Amino acid sequence: MTAPEAASRTYDAVIVGGGHNGLVAAAYLARAGRSVLVLERLDHTGGAAVSTRPFAGVDARLSRYSYLVSLLPGKIVRDLGLDFRVRARTISSYTPTERGGRPTGLLVGGGERRTREAFARLTGSDREHRAWQRFYDMTGRVARRVFPTLTEPLPTREELRRTVGDERAWRALFEEPIGVAVEEHFADDLVRGVVLTDALIGTFADAHDPSLKQNRCFLYHVIGGGTGAWDVPVGGMGALTDALADAARAAGAVIATGHEAVRIDTDGRTAEVTHRWADGEGVAAARHVLVNASPRELAALTGAAPPPPAEGAQLKVNMLLTRLPRLRDTSVDPREAFAGTFHIAEGYEELATAYARAAAGELPAAPPCEIYCHSLTDPTILGPDLAARGHQTLTLFGLHTPARLFARDNDAVRGELLKATLAQLDAHLAEPLADCLATDADGRPCLEARSPLDLERDLRLPGGNIFHRDLSWPHAQDGTGRWGVETRHTNVLLCGAGAVRGGGVSGVPGHNAAMAVLEAARD
Repeated sequence: MTAPEAASRTYDAVIVGGGHNGLVAAAYLARAGRSVLVLERLDHTGGAAVSTRPFAGVDARLSRYSYLVSLLPGKIVRDLGLDFRVRARTISSYTPTERGGRPTGLLVGGGERRTREAFARLTGSDREHRAWQRFYDMTGRVARRVFPTLTEPLPTREELRRTVGDERAWRALFEEPIGVAVEEHFADDLVRGVVLTDALIGTFADAHDPSLKQNRCFLYHVIGGGTGAWDVPVGGMGALTDALADAARAAGAVIATGHEAVRIDTDGRTAEVTHRWADGEGVAAARHVLVNASPRELAALTGAAPPPPAEGAQLKVNMLLTRLPRLRDTSVDPREAFAGTFHIAEGYEELATAYARAAAGELPAAPPCEIYCHSLTDPTILGPDLAARGHQTLTLFGLHTPARLFARDNDAVRGELLKATLAQLDAHLAEPLADCLATDADGRPCLEARSPLDLERDLRLPGGNIFHRDLSWPHAQDGTGRWGVETRHTNVLLCGAGAVRGGGVSGVPGHNAAMAVLEAARD
C-alpha cells in the first residue's frame, strides 16, 4: 500500500503533525490497539525537536531548535519503551562579570563546597548562598509535588494549592510577580539575574509583569523531573523524536511525511481530514483528530476564529568551534564554564533595561543571552575526527528580542542583534569568539542565527513563539477541559505546545490527548 493510499483510509485517530507530542500520542494509541495515522507536512518527523547537520560538509549533529530536556516524564519513556537517555551536566551555570575592575564570575555546581565558595568570592559573604539554598529548597518541594500531576487529569486551582501545601511558596510562585520573591530572597544584582532568567526563556516580560506570565515560565523551568534539572539528550534532540517515531511505527501507526493537513471537518462523532501531498489530495476519516500544531493552526484547520496573536522573543544561534575560547576570568576552566548554562548580560538590572528598550521598540544595547555547550556532556554529536581535534558545539539563546523588532527588515535586524550579542560575549573572553569558529566545506564560519520570524517561517511557530502562546498554569481554568487538550469539537483535541501544560520538550500534551481518547472510549 502506498503512502497516499494509507493516508486516505479510515482510522481510529488521525494526528496532524509529527512533532514529539504527536508521536507520543501516536505511540500510546497504537500500543492500545487503535489504528493511527500521522500526517506530517515536512519530509521528516520531529518538528522543532530535531538534530541536524546545519553546516555544509561538517559532521556535527546539533539540536537545532530545542536544546535541553527537563519536562519529559520518565513515565513516558518507560511506558513507550524508548531507547533514549539524557546526561546530567556537571555544572549548573557560570556567569562572568567584573567586580572592582577585575574579571570574575559565579560558578554554580561542582559540589556544594565549590558553589558556596564561589558565592562568597563574588559577594563577600555566605548570605547569598544561604538564600540560594532556601529558595531552591522551596522550589524543589513544589517541583516534587507538582510535576507528577502533569500526566494526570487537570487539578482545580484549589486542589493544586493543597497539593503544593506551602502557602508561602504558593504566594511566591502563583500569586505575586516572581520579581517580589527574587528581591525578597536575594540582594546581589547578578545572583538575582541568574534566578530570574528561568522566568524569561521565550517569554517577553518584566520581573513584575502583572499578568504573571513570567511566573508560569519560571514554574515550568523549575519543576521538571521533580528536580528542575535540565539535561542533555544523548545523540541530540533528534534521538528522542527518532525513538518516538520508531515506537509509534512498531506499534502499528502509519506515519505519512510530506502530507499537509489543510482542513478538518467534524460533526463531533466522526471527522475527515483533507490533506495534500506533492502530486495529490486525499481525505482520511477518523473517530478522533489530534492536532500537534499551534492553536492558530487548529483554528485555521477547523474554520474557527483565530486566537489572539502570539509573539516569540528569542534569538537562536548555533555554532561549531575549533576550541573553546579562553576567558578573562582565569580562575575558571572554560570546559567547566561552558559545561552548564553560560549567562551573558543577565544581571537583574541588565534584564530590566533590555526589556524596557525592547518594549519601547528598540533592540537591547546589551542583549542578554545564555549559552550551552552540549558536546562537553555528549561528545557523540561530533564526528570522531572533530572530537579528536577538540571541536565543540555552542548553542545560544537570546532573550528580550520580540518578533516585532524584526518586522522592518528581518535579515538586517538579525545581523545587528547577532553582532551586539556576540560583542557581549567577547567582553568576557580573552580572545574573540570569531577566532575560534570552525569553517564549513565552503570556507564559511560555522554559525547560523534564527529570529522569531525565521522560526515562524520554518516551523510555523505563531509569531516565532516557542510555546505557541503564553504558557498556562498547570491547573484547570474555565474552558480547559478535563485533560487540558479539549477543544470546542468533542472529537478534536489539541496535543501541541499550546495545550494546557504544554511548552518545552515534554510529551505531556501528547500523553494527555491519548489518555483523553482512551478514556472517551471507556465512557
